[in-house]
Amino acid sequence: METSALKRLQVQRFKPEENPEIHYLNSERGLWSWLSTVDHKRIGLMYLASIAIFFFIGGVLALVLRTELLSPAQSFLDADVYNQVFTLHGAIMIFFFLVPSVPAALGNFILPIQLGAKDVAFPRLNLASFYIYTIGTVFTLVAIITGAVDTGWTFYTPYSTETGTNVLLMTLGIFILGFSSILTGVNFIVTIHKMRAPGMTWSKLPLNVWSLYATSIIQVLATPVLAITLLLLVMERALGIGIFDPALGGDPVLFQHFFWFYSHPAVYIMIVPGFGVISEVISTFSRKHIFGYWAIALSSLAIAFIGFLVWGHHMFTAGQSSLASMVFSFLTFLVGIPTGIKIFNWLATMYKGSIDLKAPMLYAMVFLFLFTIGGFTGIMLGALSVDIHLHDTYFVVAHFHYVMMGGMVMALLAGLHYWWPKMFGKMYSEVYARISCALIFIGFNLAFLPQFVMGAQGMPRRYFNYIDQFQPFHQLSTMGAYIMGVGFVIMFFYLLHSLVRGEKAASNPWGSRALEWQTTSPAAPHNFEHTPVVIHGPYDYHKPMSEFQLGIAHGHHGESHQPETLETVAETGTRP
Repeated sequence: METSALKRLQVQRFKPEENPEIHYLNSERGLWSWLSTVDHKRIGLMYLASIAIFFFIGGVLALVLRTELLSPAQSFLDADVYNQVFTLHGAIMIFFFLVPSVPAALGNFILPIQLGAKDVAFPRLNLASFYIYTIGTVFTLVAIITGAVDTGWTFYTPYSTETGTNVLLMTLGIFILGFSSILTGVNFIVTIHKMRAPGMTWSKLPLNVWSLYATSIIQVLATPVLAITLLLLVMERALGIGIFDPALGGDPVLFQHFFWFYSHPAVYIMIVPGFGVISEVISTFSRKHIFGYWAIALSSLAIAFIGFLVWGHHMFTAGQSSLASMVFSFLTFLVGIPTGIKIFNWLATMYKGSIDLKAPMLYAMVFLFLFTIGGFTGIMLGALSVDIHLHDTYFVVAHFHYVMMGGMVMALLAGLHYWWPKMFGKMYSEVYARISCALIFIGFNLAFLPQFVMGAQGMPRRYFNYIDQFQPFHQLSTMGAYIMGVGFVIMFFYLLHSLVRGEKAASNPWGSRALEWQTTSPAAPHNFEHTPVVIHGPYDYHKPMSEFQLGIAHGHHGESHQPETLETVAETGTRP
């Protein structure tokens, strides 16, 4: 090989600097540098801090509800306050935590790095999305302080048009939030299409990127329906226009159709990004190529498509025709197929893998267990004869929490622990992480398994009090909620401790083959020192780590010289 070619090869063997002095956290200092930043990583962290605050508020409200339900009769909340508390718990957890958590927080931080890009396609629009989210939360908090809401998070008419609570301001806040979701979706779609590093074909995209792509499509297409629905509700309440109110010539069931046409795809806005996180974690900690790459990738798109067709299964008791109910029941069974494909492919990836039970993998395994229960009970509720009996009971509450909390939240925690070293360059305590995971798992099942039994026996949801026969189940459920709360408190402290006294993280502490682990920890201000050239896929664990050195484009950011890859130089000694 020629001497010049050898020199080029040495230049291109890229080894990330461990804990660089200049990184995205300290490249600019001061509060204004954060508030005015267009760095996707900083925006992702601001989203992460915001959803953490709302998760705390929603969790405290949940504990208040569970404490009230320890006894059948009234304890310290009256019926009206109880209704307001469970409405706020649901609305905060859905609209302010679950919907933006993985796409806006983790997605914003990790998506451009996984693509080998310097940032998202529209950095200023990205910052605008965060401020729109902030403005929406302000409106909602004002609504809570000045009058609360007691309609439930679904805002069902005609009650939501008649109640004296602050529905108008609350729905206006959620209406504003929708624009943040739409703009984030548009930004991600363009970024994935236009900002991929050289060599990153569609077949080399990380499965997390595929999941965020499918989620973005749902956000762009479904969220305007919610916005229109809430706008119509505001118009009817403020101007007396008859849209949903029967007394004014409206149809209250029409509101349910509009609302669930968004809200069921919204379930996949929450959970599909979690699927992507689980794919990354399981492959990394099993040290195996992901089983059925294209099956997992395309099943995300299939879920996005079929998810628009199943909203009617929320309305089996609302008086729709028998034919419509049969069609929606069939489509509900159908959406279980692409989800099942993912579950089996993840298990196949783990089969005979060299599994490393670090905290991210533990949360991924918790996800598999809990989400499978949530998905299976969803299929049960999709059966007409079963749903008629279980509709509006605690069985539905348990199913929903096994899907959202057991699925999306556990995936979020897996991703948070997985990318924490990349975010902050610090390692957390693995011992405390395992203790926290165990408490959350035990507490969650103790909280929600009894609710399946209660629901099957006829205990209706949303009730302020109940008959004595259900008290043991409610007491178990409350005990589980407090155990789970302790687990989250421990997590908060060991993650916070890691920022102050945590061990410095290596650039690739997990030995991953994915592109985001081939840069520094914390990541450089522009993610990569030079433009990476992708040679191998992110799951090629059957190839030695030495082959995953990145090809580096000549020059720095913005230069358009022809890149050279290690593979070509090493084999031919010439330029590609």
